[in-house]
Amino acid sequence: MAILRIVATPIGNLEDISLRALRVLKESDSILCEDTRVTKHLLDHYGIKTPLISYHQHSGIMKVDKVIALLRDGKDLALVSDAGTPGISDPGSALVSAVRDRLGAEVLIESVPGVSALSAALSIAGSGFDRFLFLGFLPHKKGRQTMIRQILASDYPAVVYESKHRIIRLLSELAQMAKEDKKDLAVTVARELTKLHESLYYGSPAEISETLKADQHNLKGEFVVLINKLDQKKYVD
Repeated sequence: MAILRIVATPIGNLEDISLRALRVLKESDSILCEDTRVTKHLLDHYGIKTPLISYHQHSGIMKVDKVIALLRDGKDLALVSDAGTPGISDPGSALVSAVRDRLGAEVLIESVPGVSALSAALSIAGSGFDRFLFLGFLPHKKGRQTMIRQILASDYPAVVYESKHRIIRLLSELAQMAKEDKKDLAVTVARELTKLHESLYYGSPAEISETLKADQHNLKGEFVVLINKLDQKKYVD
């Protein structure tokens, strides 16, 4: 039986990978990856020579057909994203669904767990996030305002991903909508987790926005944003 293994890879620090993940990447017949250049950098670091096949958000049905054909031929494949755990706000989930729908019991789908930006940010956020709403990347346009309203209306704190291009916009939207709804927000922004310039910012949306804008270097990288209404916060003595 062929195996499709979903393999978590580092989000920055190349040491953040399990021994099992390295073995699987070495022993697989091929590795499916978003950007072959990014994955090759990781493989070169560990001396792994496994062939790479690109699979990303723009891959069409022909690429899915190719993956299905390889699995039908008994090939063992590993699926990785550019960073972190595949299937969490990336195209890996669509491939897993396609493989399960078309091959069913013909293939074994296994998780090789590891780091993700979501769990890394939660681990250093402090109390109040034992239950939370995760929304991944917010829409750029249509539906964005509605989703932010849902965050403010939720009984649970929320976690979202945001890019350097929209982080200031998000903080401004949160500040404006919270003011309209007469709610106070406590926000944590984690930037460049596990990397050389890892940073963590706490405060109101307006306070964090001013801090980020004070130095253009603060606006580089990717961001995990944890949003908590003050009346939701729980502290442990």
